[in-house]
Amino acid sequence: MGVFYDMLQYPVMEKGKKIVIANWKMNPQTFSAAKRLFLGIKKKAVTLRNTDTVIAPPFVFLSSLSKLYSSRRMALSGQDVFWEKKGSFTGEVSTSQLKESGADYVIVGHSERRALGETNDMVHRKVKAVIKEGLTAIVCIGESEHDSHGAYLKFLREQLESALVKIKAGNLKNIIIAYEPLWAIGKTNDEAITPEKLHETILFIRRVLIEMYNKDIAFNTRIIYGGSVERGNAHALLIQGTAQGFLVGHASLDALEFGDILDIANQVIEH
Repeated sequence: MGVFYDMLQYPVMEKGKKIVIANWKMNPQTFSAAKRLFLGIKKKAVTLRNTDTVIAPPFVFLSSLSKLYSSRRMALSGQDVFWEKKGSFTGEVSTSQLKESGADYVIVGHSERRALGETNDMVHRKVKAVIKEGLTAIVCIGESEHDSHGAYLKFLREQLESALVKIKAGNLKNIIIAYEPLWAIGKTNDEAITPEKLHETILFIRRVLIEMYNKDIAFNTRIIYGGSVERGNAHALLIQGTAQGFLVGHASLDALEFGDILDIANQVIEH
């Protein structure tokens, strides 16, 4: 615990907009359903001044959905990417193809991709490719077990350091860190991470960033949370947990609930 208390001499976060990212994963099954969901979310998203909304649909819907909005308060994201620009890589999508399809962001290193065999080195190569293309990388890190002895902190450090190794400080403006503990995914509010634990973990992530770069970089890099985010716990995770936004999975498939999460994020005033 001393590690976290030592960090409290620094400000918790800088003031700024929240960012809420909807990861639709392999949903919906048709474009008509994706369009309805997108337009339902858009009604709320374009009215919010303090929150940016990012939608990460399946790749096949990106280009069509990009034609349905023109607001700076909304953006699209790829759910994954390959590090090569072109070539014989069946089934892969390049950064330039994502950009051409309307994406401004790319999710990299999601736990579900790592579970399929994605390594830390692969994540790093993807981060470099995303930055080179001028897109923003949403870099996911997270442990499978939150042990009481703190071993999970070493795991998080390794993921973060390997993802950002040799990434220049000036490029951190194009990186968002998404903390998504695997053990919290699919849990109820009561079973998911507590705001206090989230706050401690975010402080630890900022400490690693200070060691890798400096204090200014560490506290100007956005750190968001993903893992059973719902309307019932969103406010506490932002206030007590000090998350600067969310990476939302299941709840993002319900336009009303996701809209409530957007509203909550928009109403939070940072101290």
